[in-house]
Amino acid sequence: MANNVTRYDPMRELMRFDPFRSLDDIVRDFPLASALRGLDVDRRLRVDVTDSEHDYVVKADIPGARKEDIRVSVDGNVVSISATVQNEQQQTSGGTIYSERYTGAQFRSFSLPQEVDDTRTAAKYEDGVLHLTLPKKPGTARKQIAIQ
Repeated sequence: MANNVTRYDPMRELMRFDPFRSLDDIVRDFPLASALRGLDVDRRLRVDVTDSEHDYVVKADIPGARKEDIRVSVDGNVVSISATVQNEQQQTSGGTIYSERYTGAQFRSFSLPQEVDDTRTAAKYEDGVLHLTLPKKPGTARKQIAIQ
């Protein structure tokens, strides 16, 4: 009778290098992920960036942050957004009360294809969404060089 015993290594998935695999994929496949699914641990700063002829428009979801706790910096074509977030939730059901508080910092930095004119940028924070208008700096567009 053949004995097919396989040794289980919980760190195997974490140690396997795959440059196209995100940390979310690794955590989702982790054996304890199903037990942790009900917890709201996704506190990432979500960003949408659109490109038009003259500027970039950025929308960043930062729920629970106050306008005073958000910092935006532009250095050439690199945009950095950081925020201190405080969130408190409370639910009442019958005689049971559920309360959860979260305080933490979020940070996001990304590069744009063209430098930004930081003298004409505009920022507005409304309903948990940060809106940035980042005008392109004239004459700094990347050029593709033909190889002969």
